[in-house]
Amino acid sequence: MHSILLNSALHRITTLEDKGKIWSPLPNQGWKPCVKPTREELAPRKSQGYIQVFLDGGLNQQKMGICDAVAVARILNATLVIPHFEVNAVWKDSSSFAEIFDVDHFIDVLSDDISIVKELPIEYSWSTREYYATGIRNTRIKTAPTHASASWYLENVLPALQSYGIAAIAPFSHRLSFSDLPIEIQHLRCKVNFKALTFVRGIIELGETIVNRLRYPYNGNEIEGTENLPQDEKRKLEGGKFVALHLRFDKDMAAHSACEFGGGKAEKLALAKYRRVIWQGRVPNSQFTDEELRYQGRCPLTPEEIGLLLAALGFDNSTRVYLAIHEVYGGEERISTLRNLFPLLEDKKGLTSSVERAGIAGKASLSAAVDYYVSMHSDIFISASPGNMHNALVGHRTYLNMKTIRPNMVLLGQLFLNRSMEWAEFYQGVVDGHKNRQGQIRIRKEKQSIYTYPAPDCMCLHHST
Repeated sequence: MHSILLNSALHRITTLEDKGKIWSPLPNQGWKPCVKPTREELAPRKSQGYIQVFLDGGLNQQKMGICDAVAVARILNATLVIPHFEVNAVWKDSSSFAEIFDVDHFIDVLSDDISIVKELPIEYSWSTREYYATGIRNTRIKTAPTHASASWYLENVLPALQSYGIAAIAPFSHRLSFSDLPIEIQHLRCKVNFKALTFVRGIIELGETIVNRLRYPYNGNEIEGTENLPQDEKRKLEGGKFVALHLRFDKDMAAHSACEFGGGKAEKLALAKYRRVIWQGRVPNSQFTDEELRYQGRCPLTPEEIGLLLAALGFDNSTRVYLAIHEVYGGEERISTLRNLFPLLEDKKGLTSSVERAGIAGKASLSAAVDYYVSMHSDIFISASPGNMHNALVGHRTYLNMKTIRPNMVLLGQLFLNRSMEWAEFYQGVVDGHKNRQGQIRIRKEKQSIYTYPAPDCMCLHHST
């Protein structure tokens, strides 16, 4: 689709200055992780009852829901039951909380904040997902508005707790406000997100294996012709740094965007049919033309476009790129251009054996957890489109002052609309448009997500002396 730019990118020469700039770590910005300890007067009191939440969506939407569930339990002074994960229609993964996150660590870290139980006591064992699916139940709260206030929960959920000893909230995704909450509740969300939620050992071990193979790809396997080189010279060949690229370009994303991706009328009809099946056609972007969507920056970057962006930013064909991905709409053919630009493109399948991946086989959420772990240990992270994975990683890496490139979607949409643009103009536009989008701290504004913008709620400003 972008043949002029692609031809130039394939023959680009990246200067040492450009490479030095893009790989340089972020300077100290004065902000430090700052999850404050729970004040004694805020420690759990006698519980009002049990809170259940049923979380839908993918891994990162569920992760944010867990943080909100802990906060709501604290607001209500209730005991939280380990959240139940719904099976998502797109991801089709039945993995439970305990298969992804370390439950004992979660309970232990939050023991001074709220009471948490792994399962309900026997007298409440009837309160299950199946029970609520078969009729109207007084103990189910299904009217929680998006970004509800603390007072809403006190007025609408607390009475059910006091009457029945239990309240099940479903749906629960994005059901707690980011504004007008006590600062202690915001701090608690930070504590859950950055301290309490850690992956189970199997995910960490597989993630570590992948990170080590990315950093030391020839460890134990000599590169042909280097057998007699000193070890330090071999290490130079190994490099050691890598970029994690979250390429959310599956059929779900392509269809929901309502954009066109070069497949002509057949593709357009197929994606429209998919929208009708999954969302009954209710997709806001459908009211706009493809050109309007691209001009507004509302189309996900294709593998080819993210490759051109990386090339313009200063990454050359010796760059190791880890592809954090579930599946690609269009398959391997869709990735071929990206692979031509970056021959050292790797993913889980290429870096591990089927035996090593057996624990996550067919499990989209477990696979996403491994990708999250690897992305958190990369030198640079970039995502091809906004979404929960992007937001969660941007927030987590900001918290740790790690370099994270946030594509300027509006700028890129407009640049890619110009099919006759030469490389020099594209390169300059990309460089100028991304100078301040590489991990610089952005203070959270009212109503913005604490999970994407952790400063100032989860961080403290340390003035140098």
